[in-house]
Amino acid sequence: MEINYENIKVVGFDADDTLWVNETYFREAEEEFAELLLEFETKNKIDQELFKREIENLNLYGYGVKSFTLSMVECALELSNYNISNKSIEKIINIGRNMLNKPVEILKDVKLVLKVLSEKYRLILITKGDLLDQERKLEKSGLANYFHHIEVLSNKKEDNYSKLLKHLNINPTEFLMIGNSLKSDVLPLINIKAKAIHVPFHTTWIHEQASEDDIKDKIYTKANTLKEVLKLLN
Repeated sequence: MEINYENIKVVGFDADDTLWVNETYFREAEEEFAELLLEFETKNKIDQELFKREIENLNLYGYGVKSFTLSMVECALELSNYNISNKSIEKIINIGRNMLNKPVEILKDVKLVLKVLSEKYRLILITKGDLLDQERKLEKSGLANYFHHIEVLSNKKEDNYSKLLKHLNINPTEFLMIGNSLKSDVLPLINIKAKAIHVPFHTTWIHEQASEDDIKDKIYTKANTLKEVLKLLN
C-alpha cells in the first residue's frame, strides 16, 4: 500500500543508528565485558544476565551508556559472587567511559537528506537516553542547525510522543517520524495517527525489536537507506 505524504508539515528524526552510529559500540562493549568475566561464567550466560539486568534497571536508570555501565557492574558482582577484583571493576567502568568518548560517526547521506528536507519541512530531532551524552553527540555531529527543535525523551512510547506533539502544537496527522527502531520510532507513531518510515540499521538491540504480531496490519514504509526517504517525500 502506497502512503501519501502530501499533508506532512513536520518531519521527526531519531538520532542513534539513524543519524549516527550507536548500537555497534554497545555490541563491542558487551564483548569486552564478557572477556573480563569468562573465569566466572560462559559468554552466553554473561550476555543473557547482562541483558536481564539492563531490562530490570530501565525504570530506575533509564537508557544510555551510564545505565549500561551500572548494569555491567551489578552483573559482574553477581556473576562473580562478589569475588571480582577492584581492578576488573575499574576496567568495566572504563568500558563505559570509553563509550562516552567515542567519536560521532555520521551515517551515509545524513547531511544531504537533512539539507534537502529542511528546505521544505520543519525538522525536529526526537531521541531518548542520557541527556548529557545525547547533547555531546549532537554537538560533535554538527547537525543541530538543521533542526527547529531537539527533544531528549526518557522513553519513546505513545504518550511521550503525544505530549511532545501537543506541546509543539503539531497535528499528529501532519507529522512523520523517521528512525531505525520499529518499537520506538514507528509503531507508537502509527498508533497516534502519525506516519512513520522505518530505516533499518544493521544491528538492533533485542529490546528494540518488534515481533511479527506487533507489526501485523500496521501501515508504514520501509526504506533501505536514508536517501530513499527523499524519493518518498518528493
